[in-house]
Amino acid sequence: MVGPVLRACKECSFITEDSDTCPICGGQTSKEWQGYLVVTDFEKSEIAKKMGITRNGRYALKVRS
Repeated sequence: MVGPVLRACKECSFITEDSDTCPICGGQTSKEWQGYLVVTDFEKSEIAKKMGITRNGRYALKVRS
């Protein structure tokens, strides 16, 4: 049994399942991404601040165009 295909947004790096369009910003998604970041409190996260993340969720550290 195969699970969902995770895709990362080329614009905001948000990770979504089986979607060609990001549900957050509407950008195009890619199957080619690296690194996995789970943000549970974006207001306190230094990494979220550096990446420009303004909401909790799953994010890729690097997304290929």
